[in-house]
Amino acid sequence: MRLSKLAVLIPIAFLVFFFYVPLISIIKTGLWDNGPTLKYIAPVLSNAYHRRVILFTIAQAVASTLLTLILGLPGAYIFAKYDFPGKGLLKAVLTVPFVMPSVMVALGYILLFGKSGFITQLIGRDLGVLYSWKAILLAHAFYNFPIVIRMVSSLWQRVNPHYEEMAMALGAKGWKLFWRVTLPLISPAIFASAMLTFVFCFLSFSIPLILSGYQYATIEVDIFTSIMVLLDFKTGSALAIIQIALSMLFMYFYLKSLDAYAKREEQRILQKPRNFTKRDILSVKGLLIGLYSILVLLLIIAPLIAVIYDSLQFNGEWSLEWYRRIFSAEFNPMFGATTLDAIRNSLLFGFSTVVLSVVIALPIAYALHRWNFRGKRLFDVLVMLPLASSAITLGLGYIRVFHNTELYYTAYLIIAAHTVIAYPFVLRAVSTSLKKIRPNLWEAAMSLGANEWKAFLKVELPLALGGMIVGSIFAFAISIAELGATYMLAAPEYTTMTVAIYRFLGARQFGSASALAVLLMAISTAGFILIEKVGEEIW
Repeated sequence: MRLSKLAVLIPIAFLVFFFYVPLISIIKTGLWDNGPTLKYIAPVLSNAYHRRVILFTIAQAVASTLLTLILGLPGAYIFAKYDFPGKGLLKAVLTVPFVMPSVMVALGYILLFGKSGFITQLIGRDLGVLYSWKAILLAHAFYNFPIVIRMVSSLWQRVNPHYEEMAMALGAKGWKLFWRVTLPLISPAIFASAMLTFVFCFLSFSIPLILSGYQYATIEVDIFTSIMVLLDFKTGSALAIIQIALSMLFMYFYLKSLDAYAKREEQRILQKPRNFTKRDILSVKGLLIGLYSILVLLLIIAPLIAVIYDSLQFNGEWSLEWYRRIFSAEFNPMFGATTLDAIRNSLLFGFSTVVLSVVIALPIAYALHRWNFRGKRLFDVLVMLPLASSAITLGLGYIRVFHNTELYYTAYLIIAAHTVIAYPFVLRAVSTSLKKIRPNLWEAAMSLGANEWKAFLKVELPLALGGMIVGSIFAFAISIAELGATYMLAAPEYTTMTVAIYRFLGARQFGSASALAVLLMAISTAGFILIEKVGEEIW
């Protein structure tokens, strides 16, 4: 037991040093001026502009979540109920947007909806999507659409068919069957995916800034502007405190919904999807699925296809010239790094993040799974708080705490930031897998003489290995796609692929940005194909 406590204290110490200390430094700035004070928060709440920003942030998060559900639920139904060739690959590709860097998403939507974009040229007029609230909602749906599909389809497959059969025997069918029986059974997955989507949209930074400008600023953009542009640390810190408080509240509801989701997923009945036949294709349902697929192609897949297409076009002809240029020093807009350096740095930071994330997440997952103690729910919220905290806030906290230390501007600080951002996915994946393990297996190991820690390592951890692998892949993908904290903390020699894409865009080298984005997309796709092979759900 003493060894177990020590193993848990080490990751807690890491979180305190690399997450809570920077966070507290920001909070102290907004709440302290020769003593405790609210004089920086009160002006923010009484200011009409800041109030509008806060209300718009919540409103766009709600609207983005509703749009994501509208787009995702039909897809969840298709993946849960039907089997067809290439289903695993398609599910992996649909999940890739979740870890795409925001600069790539912005590039994709510019190529599609810009004044010279593909869709604008196709229909002959500008739809007015870019630089508006519509761009925010579409981009957020692009990002979070995979969450709904994966969570809801996973639970939908575990709905006990006997409930539906009994309802049908009593006369329920069609929409009545869905509303009265199926929907209540899958509601935990819908609510959990909606809460997670809401949190991500609430904390969005790059999408509102790039695709809509300051006219539709969110709290994240307001924080960044206050501190980095106006050099007003007091106002920026006050805004950050308001954001953190709201994020903690939303994260609490997400964790509550995740408990109900995990309990429903414990059902051992797994419905086997039926084959999608030619008769289905020619039916009304097949027509609706076809129309839905076209809509998904337009809103979800089209930005990725646009980037791929743009990377293969040079002066109106098919060419690999942009790929040649990204590896040529002559066309390199970066200082102190090449594209090969950026790829190497991304892989180094990614693998380091995976190792650290697993080391930190496993003991905490063990404590949450095995121990009962007062304040367990609060502890769960606190260790998951990095998921509800933004990379911008974390980067600013690091600048305040570490700018006079030897860690500043080093690879170690970047890896620490990536780990704080990514480790919650490993923790949640392992925790969810542990909840699915029957407790009598652990009890049997204890009765045979194994101590608590040995029973976990020898019995439960091997059964949760799938979840750990999936969480690790997500951690790697999130690390190589991270932009905000990396851009703020990285010296030129530590440029990553995502930062390189941003710099290519800044140099107006859109073709080069597209080519490098395709390489990043290929790495992410490979990771999610592995997820399908493992067969576990992270959420």
